[in-house]
Formats: sequence, C-alpha cells, structure tokens
Amino acid sequence: MTIEFDGFGPERVIEVYNPKVGMHGFLVIDNTALGPGKGGIRMTPGVTKTEVYKLARTMTWKNAMAEIPFGGAKGGIIADPRQMSVEKKYEIIKAYAQAVKPFIPKDYVAGPDINTTEKEMEIFAKTVGTNKACTGKPKSMGGLPHELGSTGFGVVEATEVAAEFTGLNLKDATVAIEGFGNVGTFAGKFLTEKGAKLVGVSDIQGLVTDFQNGLDYEKLMQAVQHEGSVVKYKNGKILPNHDIVGLDVDILITAAIPDLIKINEVDQVKAKLIVEGSNIPMTHEVEKELFEKGVILVPDFIANAGGVISSYVEFIEGTEKQMFEMVKERIQRNTKLTMNESKKEGIDPRTVAVKIARKRVLEKCANCKVTE
Repeated sequence: MTIEFDGFGPERVIEVYNPKVGMHGFLVIDNTALGPGKGGIRMTPGVTKTEVYKLARTMTWKNAMAEIPFGGAKGGIIADPRQMSVEKKYEIIKAYAQAVKPFIPKDYVAGPDINTTEKEMEIFAKTVGTNKACTGKPKSMGGLPHELGSTGFGVVEATEVAAEFTGLNLKDATVAIEGFGNVGTFAGKFLTEKGAKLVGVSDIQGLVTDFQNGLDYEKLMQAVQHEGSVVKYKNGKILPNHDIVGLDVDILITAAIPDLIKINEVDQVKAKLIVEGSNIPMTHEVEKELFEKGVILVPDFIANAGGVISSYVEFIEGTEKQMFEMVKERIQRNTKLTMNESKKEGIDPRTVAVKIARKRVLEKCANCKVTE
C-alpha cells in the first residue's frame, strides 16, 4: 500500500535523517482541522512511511470521535532498541526531536508508542524546549502516566456499553483477552472488578485458559511480573496463543498484535462481542464478514481512545480524576452512538464510526476538499 492523498490529508509527510547518530525517521501530520496533530512515536526496525501514514489517519478519526481538539499524526523511527545501548537510544530520540522541532507544538504533539516511554518523552520535551511538545511525560513534569491504565479503563467502558447491545450481562459474561501488556492487564483488572469471568489470556508465549473456575487476576499478574508470562499461571490449560481467536467466549478483547484475525478464520470466531483494544486487529473486510455473521464489534479508534483522551487532559494540565471522568463519558457516549447507528442502518460499526468522524472533521475543515 502506498500513501493515498485525499481531501483530508495527509498535510505533511516528513522524512528525517541524522547520519551522524544513525537516526532515520518519519513524521506524518495527517489533518489539523481540529487542532495540532496528535500521535505517538514508535521505534521499530521495520517501521515504514506507509505504516506511519495509516496510523496517522487512524489518529485523525480517533481524536475526532473522542471529541478532543487534536488532529491526527504519527511518528516513526527506524531502529531496534534491543540492538543498542540505552544511551544510543536516547541519542536517537534527541536527534529526532531536533529534526521535527519546527512543527511542534503548532502542528504536532508527540507521545509514547512502541518502544518509547515516559523517559523518551522527557528527553523529547527537553530537547524541543517545551512541555507542550508531548504527552506521556513523567509525573514530575506534569505527566499522566500510562500506569494509571487509561486505555484499558476505556476499553472496559466500551465493553460494558456494547455488552448491553449484545444482550449480555457483563457480570455473567465469559471474557478472553489477547495480549497482557498495558492495555490487557488493566482491561482484565477493571473487567473482573465489574464481575466478568476471565477465562482466557494470551501473550507472546502462549494462552492460558480455565473455563470452569475462571482465571484469578492477581495470580495472573504475579505470574507475569515474577516469571515473565501468563503461561506460568499455576492453574489452567496452556494452548498456543493464536487459539484465542476461536475460544468459545462471550467477549473477546484484542490488546496486542495487528491482523490477529484473518479472513479465513472468520468461521472459527465464537465470541458474540469483539472489542478492539489493539490497533487494527483485523482488516475492515474481516470486520464486515464478522458483522454479517452476527458478531458485534467496537472499532479500535473508539474502544482504545482512553490513551489519547488522557493525553489531552495532560496537555491542558488536568488531574487524574478529570482524566478518568472524561474517558468514561466520551467512550460511553461514542460507543452508544456508534452501536445505535449501526443497528439502525444495518451496517458495520467501523463504517458508521468513520462516517461520524469524517463529519466532525469536515465541520471544522475549511481546506478539506471532500465530496460526501
């Protein structure tokens, strides 16, 4: 796939180099009609300009759906942190910050993503020379850390709303979570607090299930923290991690890899509701097939918007309490809106949500040349 320019953007596609320190990266500012482009910086050896563009467009829709004054953008740095010293990694972040500084914060506000954390955001902000350069900063710099679980919290709020549309009572529902990182662990925490029965959790090493008794969240966390994987959980059956796609559960929450469910796996899916805590866990074609099959889906840019809502609260120097309140209110409202419209029009939720997001951007976009 190549970059496709349309009436919404991208407004800028920037490629940056610093041969002296070995920095090669991209910044795509997709659309700034609602405010400066907002999106994290990922650092992976295989990141491409096209990948960054696709993620930037997703951020345009995500921020519009979340009703916050940010546009869409995304940053990418071609590097493998596992193959370098921490000092080298910080040197590359600093070089990237210097290269994109002319666009900050008027056109771009950064944040953490794959292989970038609050430490990298601290370096980024100090290099650019303003705290407004990014969100996801350390608490000492006014940051709202991801350890608060804003994304996972939002995923659970979306799940609770969508469960009602699916005819499920969350307290009686069986749930599986694909991925047990920041999003998955907090989704598990908040779901079990609401009474859901967690019966399957996967990570890179495998899948653990216990349909009879359910999985104990605290013991799962101990297995991950002390032994490195959910497969070290003392009770339960261990299976290959991809088997989570076909688990016979009420609700499947994706919280890790893209393209989890392939088109030839649609008939394996038994979940009645899929909530996309991860980005692009399947293609739109797969979503449409599942929708035709009767599966309810909450698209990623609605379900996992808690992180960017938290970023906005940090940007305006709000509090943790304000953050949780805004995440709950915005995600509940937009999930309800999308589910209602999907049911009313008989079309899949992503098509509905993109239509809503496009309309919100167009209302503010004097330069968007789009034929509806």
